Amino acid sequence: MGPYTITYFGVRGRCGAMRIMMADQGQEWKEIVVDFADWMKGDLKATCVFGQLPKLEDGGFALYQSNAILRHLGRNHDAYGKDGKEAALIDMMCDGVEDLRLKYVKMIYQEYDTGKDVYIKDLPNHLDKFEAVMAKNKTGFLVGDKPSFADYSLFEVLLNHLVLCSSCLDTFPSLKSFVEKMSARPKIKTFLDSEAYKKLPINGNGKQ
Repeated sequence: MGPYTITYFGVRGRCGAMRIMMADQGQEWKEIVVDFADWMKGDLKATCVFGQLPKLEDGGFALYQSNAILRHLGRNHDAYGKDGKEAALIDMMCDGVEDLRLKYVKMIYQEYDTGKDVYIKDLPNHLDKFEAVMAKNKTGFLVGDKPSFADYSLFEVLLNHLVLCSSCLDTFPSLKSFVEKMSARPKIKTFLDSEAYKKLPINGNGKQ
């Protein structure tokens, strides 16, 4: 077993990208699955810096906040660009993915029944920004010539959106190619085909 331990609920949620990243990087990790009823008792919540999960343990080092965890993994596994400028661009793209993720989460948890169709109709106005960056870079990745933690985050968000709307990438050839390329990476393919991945719902409320 590797040095990493994830503490989180039994969903893909905020841990989807980091799990895919660790799988692709050949890392092993342990999962501590938290039952929501136990979480509501408050004892574990009180130990979390911001009262939130996920938590990543790297040996004796504990870290919270999913994007901070992705950045930590990026530094650990050479997925944070080749220099400071690439790192800054990767940070920028990660923040852009986070903006899209937050819109998706709001729709899933607050507006699914009334706002899903409107969200899907507006989705191209968000995806076109990533399409433009990917098309300009010409390497098949957001920044540089290999996956960064921002690529894993974007890939996972796009997988979720393809479940929401299977045709959402049909007019975005660079993004569609990116998803196909990432999905075909041997260690990612093995992970996505695994029961450990497939058994987890995308979101905690059953909407997708």
